[in-house]
Amino acid sequence: MADFKFYHPVVVRYGDLDPQGHVNNAAFLTYLEHGRVNYIRHLDLWDGKSFLEIGFILARVELDYKAPILMTDRVEVGIRTSRLGNKSLDMEYLIRDADSGNLFGEAKTVQVAYDYQSGITIPLLPSWRETIEKFEGLNQDQS
Repeated sequence: MADFKFYHPVVVRYGDLDPQGHVNNAAFLTYLEHGRVNYIRHLDLWDGKSFLEIGFILARVELDYKAPILMTDRVEVGIRTSRLGNKSLDMEYLIRDADSGNLFGEAKTVQVAYDYQSGITIPLLPSWRETIEKFEGLNQDQS
């Protein structure tokens, strides 16, 4: 995976743990979501107020677990957009130890641009495309 320009800290909560004392597999998905939401807020693509205005919907998740996360670990999620299509975008993630950089997981998601009011997919907004291309240094001809 290429360089990540955005990392967001995640606090491991007691409720994230399973009986074995490490973060439950399902909580990894919540960590991805937490990072993704903060990534789009960091880029000023969503103000965080109305989920009906978030602009995309999750369509696919691939997640490779690399190591268990313990409650005492300092966790951060790296997020980057790796592809912009006409109506969708791909994001890649690193879930890692903030101190050592050791990987807990790697993931990829596909988001589809979505109008929650109408319940339909839409083309990616030009403002989103421009902002993400500039932040990530993506080739504007990439689709």
